[in-house]
This record gives sequence, C-alpha cells and structure tokens, in this order.
Amino acid sequence: MKIFITRQIPDQGITMLKEKGYDVVISLHDRVLLKEELIKALKGNGYDAVLCLLTDHINADVFDAAGPQCKIFANYAVGFDNIDLKAAKERNIFITNTPDVLTNTVAEHTFTLMLAISHRIAEADRFMRGGEYKGWAPMLLLGNDLSGKVVGIVGLGRIGSRVAHHAQKGFDAKIIYYDIKRNEEFEKEFFAEFKTNIDNLLEETDFVSIHVPLLDSTRHLINAERLNKMKRSAYLINTSRGPVVDEKALFNALKNKIIKGAAIDVFENEPKFEKGLEKLDNIIMTPHIASGTEETRQAMSRLAAENIISVFEGKEPPNAVL
Repeated sequence: MKIFITRQIPDQGITMLKEKGYDVVISLHDRVLLKEELIKALKGNGYDAVLCLLTDHINADVFDAAGPQCKIFANYAVGFDNIDLKAAKERNIFITNTPDVLTNTVAEHTFTLMLAISHRIAEADRFMRGGEYKGWAPMLLLGNDLSGKVVGIVGLGRIGSRVAHHAQKGFDAKIIYYDIKRNEEFEKEFFAEFKTNIDNLLEETDFVSIHVPLLDSTRHLINAERLNKMKRSAYLINTSRGPVVDEKALFNALKNKIIKGAAIDVFENEPKFEKGLEKLDNIIMTPHIASGTEETRQAMSRLAAENIISVFEGKEPPNAVL
C-alpha cells in the first residue's frame, strides 16, 4: 500500500504507517502545495491513501488525479471544509478527520486568549520591551476581570463545552449559549442559559467565544450588524474558522471602539489578514496555533494513521466523515 502525505507532520503517525510495511511518501515542500503541485504529485503514482491537511483544497480534480485505487483521504484536522464531500461520495472515497484529541488544547488556547486580551498581556509586553515602564502607577494598563462575567458560547460542540467548563468551574462565570439545538444536561451542569437567537446572546455577553464549523449558514455569522449589538465593553474570541467573522467589519468595530477587544487565531484569508489589524492595540492575533501543542499534534498524527490503517484492513475508520 502506498500513502502520500502532503506535508511533514509529527512523526508518530508516520512511524505507525511504516511499521505496517506501507510505502510512505512525504512531500518535500514544507509548505502548502499549490493545486497543480498536488495533482502532479498524485497523478500516475498509484497511491492508495492520501493524508492531507486543512490547508489542502481537495476537490474532484484532486480525487481524479489520485485515481480509482485511492481509498481514503485522511484529513489532519478536526474540520473538513477543505474537502468536496459530494465529489468524494461520488467516487466512494472515505473522508476522515481527527476530532476529540484537540478539544482540551483548543479550549486552553481559547481561554488563554480571553485572559490575555482582557488583562492586556500583549500590550504590557510591548510596553516593557519598548522601555516605557517607569514604575508602578494606579492607572497603568488597566484591564478587566473574567471572574463573574457573562461568557457567551456560540456553538456548543466539544470545544465550546470545554471552554464553558473552564469559565464556569474555574472563574464562576455565567454561561449563556447559542446552538442549533438545546442541551438541557449542559444547562443543569453549568447553570447555563440557552438563547434561541444569537443576537440576544451578543447583547448580554462580556466575552463571546466562537466555536462553529464553517458552513454557508455560518459564513460572516459575526458581521457589522451583529458587532454593533455587542456591549462596548465586550471581547470577541474566535478559534473556529476565520470566515465566520467578517474581518473588515471587525477591524472597523475595534478601531471605532464598538467593542472593547478581540483575540483571534483564525483569519478570513489565511495567511493574510485585514490590513490595519496589526496596528491596533485592542486585538491579539495568533497564527492558527490553537491546537499547536506537541501532545495534540502527535495525537492528531496517530489518529490520521489509525483511520488509514483501518481502511486498509477492511474496517470502518474510527473517524469517518464520509
């Protein structure tokens, strides 16, 4: 069996595949492959599986280049909006992802961003490095507490639920949430309140944390109109998908102090971001690293390998999306 991996990933999953005796080929380019490069790498090489990344756009042309013998595209990510599922279904190709293993890590990063923006950590660091500190002062870089505040969770999946756990159990925050369906068990455990309308959540929340997948219905879910519904003292946190937030509208909201601050790990047109954001003090930006710990990225590598091995052994992959 032959496997193509579109970019170097942590080694544990690769080792698992090689120990099974599979022929593993890894792209020599440590960057996102252009569509033409990916097609060229796959065409005529008889790969039985492709381990791809969220940054790879997998469509009908790519599937056809891989050929009819290719049984699975194993996505090294929890999301899979980079893959044309309809085209995959038409060709009877398994599509898998790597859920669960990154829940805690992304929730931790989300919470790190919440605390960092509200306590002005990045600003304070720049202040120190710039040699501006002249001594303690009672009004110097005043931030905001998270304890006891209202945290709004938009999208109550695994990660959103874990963020709510940290906020309520650790910081006595009041939890309100919006999702396509209600979860009464969650409400009982975390004394949470369900909102049937996202606008109502935005109007009441001190910290808004986004945890929805990228769908047609969630693209620009947070737009200029909805940013205007938020408190002027509120913070927006996004570790889900960049296009969920209208980045131009976010820039205007931050620049004009419509909201107090934002902390985001994902961007609408990665790796680019809205010009001017880098000049604002009331935003923290991280380069899509919410799942970026050694433990989690190795676990993702193992899980992607397990999905491939299961298919090769005639079993249902543990994390089949399709």
